[in-house]
Amino acid sequence: MRALLVAFLLVLTTAAQAAPVRIKDLANVEGVRGNDLVGYGLVVGLSGSGDSLRNSPFTEEIMAGLLERLGVNVTDDAFRPKNVAAVIVTATLPPFARSGSQIDVSVAAIGDAKSLLGGTLVMTPLNAADGEIYAVAQGSVLAGGAEASGAAASVVQGVPTTGNIPSGARVEREVAFDFSQMTDIRLALRNPDFTTGARVEAAINRALGDGLANLEDSGTILIDSSVLGRVNPARLLGQIENVLVEPETAARVVIDHKSGTIVIGEDVRIDRVAVSQGNLTLRVREAPVVSQPNPFSPGDTIVVPRSQADITQEPGIGFAEISGETSLSDVVAGLNALGIRPRDMIDVLKAVHAAGALHAEFIVN
Repeated sequence: MRALLVAFLLVLTTAAQAAPVRIKDLANVEGVRGNDLVGYGLVVGLSGSGDSLRNSPFTEEIMAGLLERLGVNVTDDAFRPKNVAAVIVTATLPPFARSGSQIDVSVAAIGDAKSLLGGTLVMTPLNAADGEIYAVAQGSVLAGGAEASGAAASVVQGVPTTGNIPSGARVEREVAFDFSQMTDIRLALRNPDFTTGARVEAAINRALGDGLANLEDSGTILIDSSVLGRVNPARLLGQIENVLVEPETAARVVIDHKSGTIVIGEDVRIDRVAVSQGNLTLRVREAPVVSQPNPFSPGDTIVVPRSQADITQEPGIGFAEISGETSLSDVVAGLNALGIRPRDMIDVLKAVHAAGALHAEFIVN
């Protein structure tokens, strides 16, 4: 039971001390980020798995508009293709992307198309939040699954109504951002923490010069490049990114109800506490009996109900003591000594936390 408990439930941080991490893995540079793009387009060339135009009139409208721009006049009676699907196209414009560079795009059907397998995305403008067009997407869609159906059955693997186009969009407009002229650069910690921020500040100043870095708050470190004179900000950041820092981690217990997983951080502490756990199981079984009269005799056939109910108390652990420990391995050993089932461990930790004996941030997903 203990082996099952360890294997099924606990994903643990066993290192006695956190390993040094590069600053580039701890922080982002303020202003250096991607921009989300979105567009509305058509996927053509589907093998009869596209939108049914009567249920998706928007597909018919955009298809008719596209053909008219190409000089083809269509009428409602003659226009009923089944190999066209309306899609939403999304992409991320990376920082410092230049005109002519290519980016990946994702495609997802918004109508009742069954599959995008084998389709081709027609030229689709991609807009940013400011309404401007920054890229244009086009190309063959790599669908994320497969679908097959017959007269009475169908089978679907994966999600065939979504897909992607590697390097499927070409950047047409650049984001105005002159990084070379920046003198004040801010590093934003992904997990704000005053201790980690102070260590980042000290490591940068120790490696590249006193006064270069200044901790502004728990998540922001200001880099004043003017301290070093006239320097290239890009090269300076290239040096800062590879400075090693030992991050500080908060004590956390994370529980995922869906998978029954518990993650316990290294700094979690439990005060001396006594725990008792056991379950009651109520079972009700029905065994109806059919009663009928003898042949050629008067009477009716009836069903006589018969129920059996019992309560079973599964053996509990009685009271077990978990003493106040000083290391993660001792805490885990104390919890495993309870000998309870994996799913019940979640309830035990909740109760210990409610009693005020668990000193950690308690997160339940």
